[in-house]
Amino acid sequence: MLSQHIGAPAKPIVAKGDVVKVGTRIADPVGFVSAAIHASVSGKVAKIDAVVDASGYAKPAIFIDVEGDEWDEKIDRSVELVKDCSLSSDEIRKKIAEAGVVGLGGACFPTHIKLTPPTSFKVECLIINAVECEPYLTADHQLMLEHAEEILVGVSILMKAVKVNKAFIGIEANKPDAIKVMTKEASRYAGIEVVALKVKYPQGSEKQLINAITKRQVASGSLPVSVGTVVQNVATVFAVYQAVQKNKPLFERVVTVTGKSLEKPANFLARVGTPISQLVKACGGLPEDSGKVISGGPMMGKALAHVDVPVTKGSSGVLLMNRKDARRGEVRTCIRCAKCVTVCPMGLEPYLLSALSENGDFERMEKEEIMDCIECGSCQFTCPTNRPLLDYCRLGKREVGIRIRVRQAKS
Repeated sequence: MLSQHIGAPAKPIVAKGDVVKVGTRIADPVGFVSAAIHASVSGKVAKIDAVVDASGYAKPAIFIDVEGDEWDEKIDRSVELVKDCSLSSDEIRKKIAEAGVVGLGGACFPTHIKLTPPTSFKVECLIINAVECEPYLTADHQLMLEHAEEILVGVSILMKAVKVNKAFIGIEANKPDAIKVMTKEASRYAGIEVVALKVKYPQGSEKQLINAITKRQVASGSLPVSVGTVVQNVATVFAVYQAVQKNKPLFERVVTVTGKSLEKPANFLARVGTPISQLVKACGGLPEDSGKVISGGPMMGKALAHVDVPVTKGSSGVLLMNRKDARRGEVRTCIRCAKCVTVCPMGLEPYLLSALSENGDFERMEKEEIMDCIECGSCQFTCPTNRPLLDYCRLGKREVGIRIRVRQAKS
């Protein structure tokens, strides 16, 4: 798929009949905010066509007929840890960009851009997001247990890229084994500190995590760098290690496949393009009482129309909900209890934003700062009248975002 990141879709640089290897670059970034795409399999390019993604929209993609599993010769496939990095900051960012690394926490923002903050801001510390607060998902947790050494090397590389001497790794207290392993490894690196955080959803959001670790608050419409921080997801850090130290592009990631009725829930190292149906089959198949298949977690994930959707760089997990849990309650009239306002981590008024979206008043939605919504779902979860608050906020935020981009393009 050519659109696996925030920004412009990548442009294909291969054609039907071309032979590619695992790791071969098959699409170039377009514009400033974009990311390269690499083949996750070896074989012959069959066609460039459209495929339905997790959002339900048809997106352009490159189809490859798999023939064997031949990797690009530049990729170091050994398991040996490579600690030393002699590259400069610019060279590190260039390698990350060439590898197509994006944020793997869900936003999929091109990593090399995050590592190039405006010169008007001074970066003081790096924050690694290892919170994974979304229920059911354990991909980052498993990654820390199995690849702590590589992650710490990755953190040191990112510190060098943004030229800081201090880094914090935030992990929630419900992962004591990960805290223990990461703390042990971090003790060997100067300036890296593991911070055990109170379990609190949605602490995995950038602004909430920054406040929890540094007590600094990012203002509305501002970026983390405005308070001297750069935030990277722990899976992104591992991808950075592989890109810089092993010359390995981002073409696979750890994906959680889980659910109460699933026979064998598991975490898989899955290649981009793998049909989700194959992962579900490896876990024992689709349970008979399945009511909904969600890409992501139960709070922020999106329901899939079918399970043949491909894994992308942003696929953190697949959740199979049974019919009982998937069933929505009857929507009733808002009783003005203000619970949605109380739980909103961004200080918004979800009941109002939802009503504005329902009535198409997008101009006022923008004034009410809908773009600050992080789509955490806390409002909808806590609503006693089962109002589809998140659904309407998402629809309104998308429309307002389009209007803002059109306005900026004209100016």
